[in-house]
Amino acid sequence: MRSKVAILKTTPGTVFRDYHALLNLAGYQDVIAKDVDTALKVNISWHFFFPGSSTTPWQLDGVIRAMKRDGYDPGLIHACHNRTVVIDAHLGERENKHLPVVESHNLRNLHLYEGDEEWIHIRDAVGDLTKKFLCLNDVYRDGFMIPKRFIGENIIHLPTVKTHVFTHTTGAMKNAFGGLLNERRHWTHPVIHETLVDLLLIQQKIHRGVFAVMDGTFAGDGPGPRCMVPSARNVILASADQVAIDAVAARLMGFDPLRIKYIRLAHDAGLGCGDPREIEIVGDTDAGNENWHFVGPFQNMTFAARMQHLIYWGPLRKPMEWSLKTVLAPWAYIASVLYHDSFWYPWNVERTTRNVLATPWGHLFQNWERLTPTADGFPEVGGEPATAPRAGARALAQSVGILGTCLKEAPEFASRRRRARQTPRNAA
Repeated sequence: MRSKVAILKTTPGTVFRDYHALLNLAGYQDVIAKDVDTALKVNISWHFFFPGSSTTPWQLDGVIRAMKRDGYDPGLIHACHNRTVVIDAHLGERENKHLPVVESHNLRNLHLYEGDEEWIHIRDAVGDLTKKFLCLNDVYRDGFMIPKRFIGENIIHLPTVKTHVFTHTTGAMKNAFGGLLNERRHWTHPVIHETLVDLLLIQQKIHRGVFAVMDGTFAGDGPGPRCMVPSARNVILASADQVAIDAVAARLMGFDPLRIKYIRLAHDAGLGCGDPREIEIVGDTDAGNENWHFVGPFQNMTFAARMQHLIYWGPLRKPMEWSLKTVLAPWAYIASVLYHDSFWYPWNVERTTRNVLATPWGHLFQNWERLTPTADGFPEVGGEPATAPRAGARALAQSVGILGTCLKEAPEFASRRRRARQTPRNAA
């Protein structure tokens, strides 16, 4: 059977109706069982709001409303967040307006790295499947832990259409990266394409159903998943095939999916379809044939992106990469926060997002909390003009707190604190 990707054009006035139609066009009820928990894996690529970078509030709201309308028990649906040392998920869910959506539907909101969440060793979770890994056995010689709750539950990924300086594009397959790997996931960056294939292999083993809903109302070009050139593209996509939806998104952006390594590897491994000629587009076929002619992530890379490439794949790999696996690793986290949060965002966000925030989607985001939708969407998006959030000194000041959180949560330090707590006070 051919892989199927649903795609629709949408507007703020019809966005909820369109998301419901989209999910059913893609056959989500055949994949997402109603009798087990479903995790809505929210994507936060930047804790600050930046169009195209993270799950949109209408994407999250639209999926929840569609599931409730189709008879899914809200008690078996929860939002799901991971944590990285450079992205504050708690700040991100507020700044990107995810938290008001989850609270309005009275859903559970789970942060996988907090509370009493149990983690299980990968070999206990998937057994001999580890023998098929392309790279993770070499990266993590002693294995790694994954969230125990994932075993047997559904997962719906909520990525956006955007480029990425590590993987060319990013979407459904990359969205599993933060949730399935431990805090030292940066160890996989030199083999990131192979890692995404291994993670898809794991997902297909542990989850009851795997589905993806991708928002392209905003889309991002350039050195993503942050620091992009955003635009309003008015499309939404959904599929049970994680490879196929990433392939269709890549083609929309103007790239050949089979020349993107992670898509090609997954396609050749039989984990999904990465060849657009073999993917059935349902819904708005004209939208599926668009070409946005994105320049991609490598043409105008930021200083930070160029340095990352030199460290992970260039001449700095041997002298620098070793430090990322030692107690010295926090230098990289500090550098990332200082560049992205203290420098790039405060002084570039207003100029970069001005045009896209003037669109109806920008107005919808700006006025989100004050609007009353109909069952179909938002007939009015508010008269208050959209503005660049947290630009200039305001963002700069907040980055100081983010830097503190970054150091506090660095796994190199956190693991030492955990060991200290576990050591008896009277130990010799």
